Amino acid sequence: MTSEFDLVVIGAGSGGVRAARMAAGHGARVAIVEERFFGGTCVNVGCVPKKLFSYGSHFPDEFALAEDYGYSVSGWDFDWATLRDNKSREIERLNGIYRRILDQAGVTIIEGHGRVEGPGKVSVGERIVTTDKILVAVGGKPFVPEFPGNDLIRISDDLFYLEKLPKRVAVVGGGYIATEFAGILKGLGCEVTQFYRRELFLRGFDRDIREFVAEQMAEHGTTLRFNTDVIRIEQGEGGKQLFTDTWDQFEFDEVFYATGRVPLLDNLFAEDAMPALNDGGAIVVDEHYETSIKGLFALGDVIDRLQLTPVALAEGMWLAAYLYGKDKPLAPLDYRNVATAVFSHPNIGTVGMTQEEALAHCGTIRVYKSSFRPMRYTLGNRQVRSMIKLIVDDASDRVVGLHIAGEDAAEITQGFAVAIKMGATKADFDATVGIHPTAAEELVTLRQGELVTA
Repeated sequence: MTSEFDLVVIGAGSGGVRAARMAAGHGARVAIVEERFFGGTCVNVGCVPKKLFSYGSHFPDEFALAEDYGYSVSGWDFDWATLRDNKSREIERLNGIYRRILDQAGVTIIEGHGRVEGPGKVSVGERIVTTDKILVAVGGKPFVPEFPGNDLIRISDDLFYLEKLPKRVAVVGGGYIATEFAGILKGLGCEVTQFYRRELFLRGFDRDIREFVAEQMAEHGTTLRFNTDVIRIEQGEGGKQLFTDTWDQFEFDEVFYATGRVPLLDNLFAEDAMPALNDGGAIVVDEHYETSIKGLFALGDVIDRLQLTPVALAEGMWLAAYLYGKDKPLAPLDYRNVATAVFSHPNIGTVGMTQEEALAHCGTIRVYKSSFRPMRYTLGNRQVRSMIKLIVDDASDRVVGLHIAGEDAAEITQGFAVAIKMGATKADFDATVGIHPTAAEELVTLRQGELVTA
């Protein structure tokens, strides 16, 4: 019996849409199943709306800075509903673009909840769709721990649709989402306290950058409470009462939890169709993104390699070429030296190894650091600073890590990521003439390094 499709993709996020579109472009008969929104987390409740809100949260600082340049900016007001609704309109526009992309590629769109029933079978409601291969690209969802009162919290998705902006906010978590949300809410005028159960947030990033960001956030008004865990929340007359393991009690209008994300496996597989999972609940795949079940593939956040939109896009394009392309990929996707950014306040841009990773991998390294006040702040008294850091393998002179915290960190990092991916050495950086006056030129003018041995 001939299947209806060559490939059925469950999940119309970045990775799923890219895989579906590219597979169709290679001549495959493709269907995509989506029950919520097109574009996935990134477009709807992640990268895109977060970046728009991050832009919005910087305007009060820009107004204050304008006065140092002779502008009189007074009497301005902020309307939360305008920002929220303009964002929603843009997201709706992007949803439409994703639909059109799929239509134009000849991909069949099936709306509803997709579930893998077995090899070559996907159910969508009462319908059974038959296919030669299945790709799961459903992404993840916010994780909220079990504790008394956890029904009173909000997750990261909720920020983008709040009826009104709260005055007093707690953000619980120490990852990049929590840190970004703390900065955004503070910039929009909220009183923000960030709670994290460990000694310093942004675990996995370079230690110097983590400390610098914490210092800058605290200096600009965000209250950081590390080594503090929430044990319960109660609804009080004046707000939500938050109790911690340090025997403290706080009151907030809203409590946002950003304590990690987990694969979205809810009712995704029939009982006898579940592939192997790792200890974190992510789907285990081989180098070709095939699961423990033949003909069942998975990619993106649901496999928990690198939870980044461009990575899911690359995985989708690689898999489509591997399954249906005339020119097969010569090697598995390379996850080394993937640049990333955190749109915290200040922003972070990073590519390559942290100092800790480089010491373990290289043994002896040279570390170059600089902390400076960007030129645009020198006409006033605002103490905004940036930090840059280069990590060099002493034996080969190769730059193995680049880390920036400060304005335009992401934009600067993207360009240098190309050089690091190509294997640039510190001598290559030194031979490059900087653009003056810019913050980026600091990266090619660093001369004094510290030798560090494991």
